[in-house]
Parts: sequence; structure tokens; C-alpha cells
Amino acid sequence: MKPTFEDRRQAGRRLAAQVILSDKQKENSIILALPRGGAPVGFEISQALNIPLEVLIVRKIGHPLRSELAVGATCEDEEPIWSDQILSRTGLEPDDLIHNVKKEKNKIRQQTETFREGRRLPSLTEKVIIVADDGLATGATMLAAVKYLKKKGVAKIIVAVPVGAGSSARQLRAKIDELIILEEREDLVSVGQWYDDFSQVSDQEVVELLKLNQKKNTNKIISDLKTPVDQVILDGDLTTI
Repeated sequence: MKPTFEDRRQAGRRLAAQVILSDKQKENSIILALPRGGAPVGFEISQALNIPLEVLIVRKIGHPLRSELAVGATCEDEEPIWSDQILSRTGLEPDDLIHNVKKEKNKIRQQTETFREGRRLPSLTEKVIIVADDGLATGATMLAAVKYLKKKGVAKIIVAVPVGAGSSARQLRAKIDELIILEEREDLVSVGQWYDDFSQVSDQEVVELLKLNQKKNTNKIISDLKTPVDQVILDGDLTTI
């Protein structure tokens, strides 16, 4: 089978052509890429639409004996979500995975420092959020991201992925506003099989893409701005156009 996508960035450019937003929505939008593989995809969407790019740190929780099998996932400072189907099939309980959860939480803290370099996420309240990744297999990490975003009170959640498993796509559609997917496959074995180049994305590449976006994007977000108004301090983010 010939791969559908040359690499993640080419897949991101193809996805960008499918994202339809009004000018008002663009002004109120943020792209959140799931690192590391989602960063090149999100970067190309960001460049095409001139929308700010950030990363949302999500880690899958692997099976103790099969680390590639996601039995759950955890996002930023949220509690994990679990795949009841996989837990049932493997005979595991969440308490059996406490060590794995702690390990992934530590990696989230490390990646937050590496990728954001001390920056806080901008306020997500009432924002249109486009979540980008390089593919959707079990869907565990994306579902964890969606749960996190809903708690933040976002206005709209759009998920953009080049390829995904049909069962995961159906489950996700029921929980978000829009799913943009170029290849939805019932026979998906692995995400990587749909790419000619699916080489690992390094931490440094993610950092460089974020910095390049910050330089080129015309929407400059100043996070965690505190403005005194009539003896009241207003918290928020400032976006200059």
C-alpha cells in the first residue's frame, strides 16, 4: 500500500485546506498541538490560517507489559481517563497502573518546561480550539485532551488529524463540535503506515516550530495579563492584531 502522506508537515498543509473558520473565529482561535507528532501538523495549520500555536501536553498510559498499548491517558494536571474496553480485556484496574501514571505525570512536567520554557497556556475560556495530532489510533490521548478543554470552558472544539481509526473517530465525534479527518479507516493497523516519512519528532524540533510560529504569526498573545480597573484586578490575555 502506498502511503497517503509524505510526512507530517505535508499532512498538516492538506488538513489546513479543510479548516473553515470565519474571520471572527480566527481572531478567537488557538491551535493546540499534541506533542511531539502533532507539532508539525499543527504548525502548518497555524501558518496557513495565521492562528497562534501552542502545545497541550498529553501522555498515554501504557500497559505494564505492552507499553505501546494505551490503556488510558492523562492531560496536563488532569486525572487520567481510562479505556474501559482495554482494561476489561486485559484484566487490569486503575490501581494497577499507579506507577505508570506517576511516570507519565513526571514526563508531562518535564515536557511543559521544555516546550513552553516557562510560558503559561493562554486563557482558553470561550476560545475556538483546534487540536492537532498526526493520527488517531485508540483515541485515548485525544479524549484526554477533550476532557481537559471542556473543563476550561472553551467555545468550540475542532479536532484535526490526517488519519484515524473508524471506531475512535466515531467515539470522538460524539464529544466534540467538529472532526476534520482526511483518512478514516476501519482497517487501521498503525498511524505510521499512512506516512512515507514517520520518523520521530525531537523535542528540539517542537521548540523550534513554536518559536518560528511566534515570530511569524501576527496575532501576539500576552498571557496572564493583570490589568487594574477601578481598584479591581482583571485577569486575561491580550491579543494584538
